[in-house]
Amino acid sequence: MSRQMTELLKGTLEGIVLATLAAQPAYGYEITARLREEGFLDIVEGTVYALLVRVEQRGFVDVEKVPSEKGPPRKVYSLNSAGVDYLQEFWSSWDFLADRIQRLRQLRNQPVNRGMRS
Repeated sequence: MSRQMTELLKGTLEGIVLATLAAQPAYGYEITARLREEGFLDIVEGTVYALLVRVEQRGFVDVEKVPSEKGPPRKVYSLNSAGVDYLQEFWSSWDFLADRIQRLRQLRNQPVNRGMRS
């Protein structure tokens, strides 16, 4: 993954994980697996687990411990109402930025009159 992609991902991964949980509650490894299925191949579990601790501390998710077939109980995360609100804000911010970036990209494709004066 390029450095630029890594930096962009850092700023959006929280929203991406919350969007994943909006679809269905999951535990850490499941979230990582879903993200990889969506093409985020370089995301490591440690990054997802650290992010889950942060969103739990911020009050965006509810956590339920469920028995595991192997080892200790799993923490299953589900989006709560504060998380839904935050996710809506994330999507609004994303739409705003995506729109502005697209406008800038379109401007790049237009001819520029440099040095021409009327």
